[in-house]
Amino acid sequence: MARVGFIQSDLDLKMMILYLMDRVAAPISFLQLVDLAMCDAGVDYFSLSQAAAHLVETEHLTLENERYAITEKGRRNSQICQDSLPFSVRRRCDENLSALNQTLRRQEQVQADLLPNQDGTCLVRLFLADGEGVLMETKLFAPTREAGEAMARRYQEQPEKLYQRLMEFLNPA
Repeated sequence: MARVGFIQSDLDLKMMILYLMDRVAAPISFLQLVDLAMCDAGVDYFSLSQAAAHLVETEHLTLENERYAITEKGRRNSQICQDSLPFSVRRRCDENLSALNQTLRRQEQVQADLLPNQDGTCLVRLFLADGEGVLMETKLFAPTREAGEAMARRYQEQPEKLYQRLMEFLNPA
């Protein structure tokens, strides 16, 4: 039975993976790669899994802590072969990448970590950065892990609000 879609062969699929990985903002999980790659009817989960594993074996991608990243070899080959992908596939890939890259950049810029203590309390580390560098990094005591998780969750929803209020407090006009 003939394949449907523009991705017709394993080579097409590998080129698409390299195209995606060359443009993603940070290392990604396999499920994130699946979400990006399912933009053409010729892509299926099993073939994608095999192609990604082969690209790791051939050192086009690395796999560390269950996250894929492109190597220099993969980047070079992606840039050489990117025009081989149909324009419509590249366009759909770019649309998927846009949303994921925005999320990845936000995760990199806004972080909240819990550092548990033996007595059940924890330290909550709050981090905020922009494209230039660190804007804020602070640690707060939380009496319980649950309280720390709530603090971290609330901070991640509106980090700018805390930063703004802290700046207003520290820099009175």
